[in-house]
Amino acid sequence: MDLEVQCQRAEAFRRMHDRSRILVLPNAWDAMSARIFEAAGFTAIATTSAGVSYSIGYPDGELVPRDEMIAAVSRIAHCVDVPVTADMESGFARDSDGIAETVRLLIEAGAVGINLEDTVHGAGRTLYEIPDAVERIRAARRASEAAGVPIVINARTDVYLLGIGEKAARFDHAISRLNAYSAAGADCLYTMGYFDADTIGRLVKAVDGPLNVMGLPGAPPVMELERLGVARVSTASGPTRLAMTATRKAAVELLCSGSFDVFGGDTMSHQEANALMDKRHL
Repeated sequence: MDLEVQCQRAEAFRRMHDRSRILVLPNAWDAMSARIFEAAGFTAIATTSAGVSYSIGYPDGELVPRDEMIAAVSRIAHCVDVPVTADMESGFARDSDGIAETVRLLIEAGAVGINLEDTVHGAGRTLYEIPDAVERIRAARRASEAAGVPIVINARTDVYLLGIGEKAARFDHAISRLNAYSAAGADCLYTMGYFDADTIGRLVKAVDGPLNVMGLPGAPPVMELERLGVARVSTASGPTRLAMTATRKAAVELLCSGSFDVFGGDTMSHQEANALMDKRHL
């Protein structure tokens, strides 16, 4: 990808976090889903580590080889004209040099953002110690500056997701981490979990930067999240699992009924699908 174009997309993506309007960010798992989201009108697209992993034969949890994850991000970034940010889990690295290499590869792949979490994969329910997690954010920022592309770093803490510490202390623990990540150079702050409107409002006021939350059943709708001051809402693996569920239902129906009507109704036509994926239409 042309470096100037990539920088323009990075800056455009950063401006989408100014909290003047909430950024609704769908998570794609392959080029096809990315094109569907772009054609629907979304102004930026994220990848989902879970969805990408499933699509190439791995479970979630940083078990897919890094080069395969990067290759999937590249296919997505090169088939759309909107900014793409990549969920790279914990960076596929334990040290700062490894994080820097991941960011360099990600930028080469055409992405303009990274989701970087503080879970230590393969170590049970463990988070990086705050100084180590902070240095990982700094390493990502340094690598971005060295590559000349100002990527948007979405720093995620899994305090709530993994149930770290006493329940009553998790809010303060998550905030201390997120604010340390902000000071280290993160552009957006993300605590993954299931939150009600009151807790989301408290998070917005307590974090030193734009807040990302996860959109899932039972969460406040987009307009309410915007009213609360949320800067960005992402869908995680929701769209992937929705597609998997639809495919499973079709498989069961075909097996049980033997009828090919399962492919009828409002199913996208071959011509429409082909046109969607034709680069000449982009």
